[in-house]
Amino acid sequence: MASLSVQQQICQRIMQLAPHEGYTKSLLDEVRFMRADYPLPRTPVLYEPGIIIVCQGRKRGYLADRMYRYDAQQFLVLSVPLPFSSETEATPEEPMLAVAVRLDMTTVAELIMLMGEARQPISDQPEGMISTPLDGSMLDVLNRLLQALMSPLEAKALGPSLVKELYFRVLMSEQGGAVRAALAYQGHFGRISRALNHIHAEWQSPLSVADLASRAGMSVPRFHIHFKTITHTSPLQYIKSVRLHQARLMMIRSNLPASKTALEVGYESASQFNREFKRFFGRSPGEEARMMKQALALLPPADLERLAIPL
Repeated sequence: MASLSVQQQICQRIMQLAPHEGYTKSLLDEVRFMRADYPLPRTPVLYEPGIIIVCQGRKRGYLADRMYRYDAQQFLVLSVPLPFSSETEATPEEPMLAVAVRLDMTTVAELIMLMGEARQPISDQPEGMISTPLDGSMLDVLNRLLQALMSPLEAKALGPSLVKELYFRVLMSEQGGAVRAALAYQGHFGRISRALNHIHAEWQSPLSVADLASRAGMSVPRFHIHFKTITHTSPLQYIKSVRLHQARLMMIRSNLPASKTALEVGYESASQFNREFKRFFGRSPGEEARMMKQALALLPPADLERLAIPL
C-alpha cells in the first residue's frame, strides 16, 4: 500500500473488514465498522460513549438546535450516551465507511490522570457531544489499528494498545480539553453522566426520576434542569427513547415481532407501544424494521482468511 495515501489505505481496509451494509463486528469488542451503500434520511439514533471516525462519505448529527458534521475531516466524540438524529450521505460507488470505537472508561480515566500529572489543561466546559478536526496522528493510529484487525494474532497482541493510543489522540485533539472535562465526570455534568449510565445499564427495570435524582445527589427539580441541559430532553423522554431504540434493534437483529418486543421493553399495551414507536420514528414498528434492516444489521467479523489479500 506504499503508493496509496493513508486515507486510501484506511478506506480499502474498511471495505474488506466491512463487506456488507450495516454494523460489522471486529476482532476487538470495542471496535465496530459502519457501512452504508445508499443515503439514509434523518432518523433517530442512539450512540453509546465512543468515537466515530467517518473515512468516506458524510454523516450529520442533529441535537437540539446544533448540527455536528463527521466525515473525512471531522470525527465525532460522545462522552455520554445520547439520543439524537443523524443523516448519511453515501452512494454504491462511494459508500459511507466508518469506524466506531467504544470508550472504555477505566482506560480513559488512567489517561486523564496521566495528563493531569503532566499539567495538560482541562476545559471548564464539558461537552457530551463534539465534532473535531481529524488530524494526521489520528489517521496514523487508526490505520495501524485496522491493519492489526486484519490478523487474529495482531488483533490480540497489538489491538488493545492501539485502541488506548487512539483514546490518547482524541484526548489531545483540538477540543480534547472539553472531552477530558466531560470524561473526568466533573460537577453537575458528572452527576448526570452517572445517571445516564445507570439508565443504560438498567433500562429494562423500573426507573423513576426521583430515584435517578437521588443517585445524582440532587433534588428532582434541579436534576430536571441539569439533565435537560446535557441531553436536551427530559428524563422521562430520555428513558422512553432508550427503550424505543432498544425495541428497534430487537426487531431488526433478533427478528422479534412488535407484540413480543413491546413486552420485552416494558410496555403492557402493544397498541400504546405501536403509537409511541410511530410518533418517535415516524413509521410503524414493522415498517421501520423493514426500512432499517440493512442499515442497523449487526454482522459477525468478516472472514479473515477470505480477506487475506496483499495490502
